Amino acid sequence: MRIYFVTHPEVVIDPEINVVNWSLSERGLARMQSLLRQPWLDDISSVYCSAEKKAVDGAKIVCAALNLPVCQLRELGENDRSATGYLPAAEFELVADQFFSEPTMSVRGWETAIAAQSRIVQAVNRVREEATVTGSILIISHGAVGALLYCNLNGYDIDRKYDQPGAGGGNYFSFDRHSNKVFHAWRPIEAA
Repeated sequence: MRIYFVTHPEVVIDPEINVVNWSLSERGLARMQSLLRQPWLDDISSVYCSAEKKAVDGAKIVCAALNLPVCQLRELGENDRSATGYLPAAEFELVADQFFSEPTMSVRGWETAIAAQSRIVQAVNRVREEATVTGSILIISHGAVGALLYCNLNGYDIDRKYDQPGAGGGNYFSFDRHSNKVFHAWRPIEAA
C-alpha cells in the first residue's frame, strides 16, 4: 500500500485575499481533472487534504470521482507565511530560498522549515494511523511541505533542490505506507 502526495496545481493569485483562501485557477482545475486518469487512483481508499481552499478544491474533484469523503487536516497546510502575507513572485522566490537554506531560522517571520517539516511528518503519521487499512492513501497538500516531507522520507538535509519541478505545482511522489520507501521522484500529475 502506498501514500501518494500530490501538490495542488495552479491557483488564482489575488493579493487582496489571504493566501490560504486562494482557489484553483481554471488551469489548476483542469489539471486536477487530468489526475483522474491516473491508473493508481483505483487503489485509493482515503483522501486527505490541507484545510486551505486550493487543496480542498483539488480534493473535492478526486473525492467526487471516487465517491469518498474529503478528510481535511489543518496540519497538512503549507508553511505558515502569514507574517508577510502575499509577496510578489520575485520577492517570494528569494524568501523561499532563504526558508530552505536556513531551516532553523524564521525568515521574515515565516514558520521555520524545520518546524514545518516536523508538523508535516506528524500529520502524515496521523493520516497513516487514521486511514482505512485497505488500499492506498492520497494526500493533497502544498509544494514546500511536500519538499520537506520528501527530504525527510529520503533522509536528506532540507534543501530546495528537492522541491517540486516547474512553477505552479501539480506534482506528486509516492512512498510505501509502512516503510516510507520513496518509489519515485516528483512527477507531473498528468504523468503515470
